[in-house]
Amino acid sequence: MKREVMTFPPDLIEALRTAHHVVVSTGAGVSQESGIPTFRDGLEGLWEIFDPEQFATPQAFARQPDLVWGWYEFRRAQVAKCLPNPAHQAIATLARKVRRLTVITQNVDNLHERAGSTDVIHLHGSLHAPICASCGQSYMMSANDAQAGETGGRLPPPTCPSCGGLVRPGIVWFGEMLPEEALERAQQATLHCDVFFSIGTSVVVYPAAALPFMAAEQGACVVQINPEPTGLDDYASFSLVGKAGEVMPELVAAV
Repeated sequence: MKREVMTFPPDLIEALRTAHHVVVSTGAGVSQESGIPTFRDGLEGLWEIFDPEQFATPQAFARQPDLVWGWYEFRRAQVAKCLPNPAHQAIATLARKVRRLTVITQNVDNLHERAGSTDVIHLHGSLHAPICASCGQSYMMSANDAQAGETGGRLPPPTCPSCGGLVRPGIVWFGEMLPEEALERAQQATLHCDVFFSIGTSVVVYPAAALPFMAAEQGACVVQINPEPTGLDDYASFSLVGKAGEVMPELVAAV
């Protein structure tokens, strides 16, 4: 049976067509539609016997850097096998239809970039942007580093070419603050946008969860896309119920 084409409120379409700055905030639901396992899913081999949360602290890295680095390289290898889904692609397409579009994501993969998005703010860091644990300098992964990460076991982390310290995953761990620059950019984009999308997020993880409410207070048109109700329901200008990969392509086609 042919699926019925979605229809959208004319006011929403007009808001997008006249917007000066659109912000799209994405959560785990968007990445899950690409088949990326959640933090606790898709475990195999050595990792089946460990609790993943024990890897997500600076203290764990200090105690067993080879175990923590190996875990995150295992995760990065999993992500590399996944492809951007229709939601990622639609967001990149929307950027070409509006004056300006900024993506703010809580996800640590690079699927937005691989879909073609260029202005992407990673609030929780990225699997693809490791840093030195000592001096904070960014580290460029080599082909040899990437190949080593596919083994799925303990793996000694690289050393920083600047100070010789150990390189750590560029992820925000439990007990750490969000990157100050990323948070500032996200807040400024939110304060100055006229349309704000909240997609695939339950709106419970702060400070990212505060952004759509901030946008609403500033008078922006807030659009929520999520299969389930969230705490944003009563504040959103439009709540579109469904999967991001189904709703976004049709919405963008209608703009």
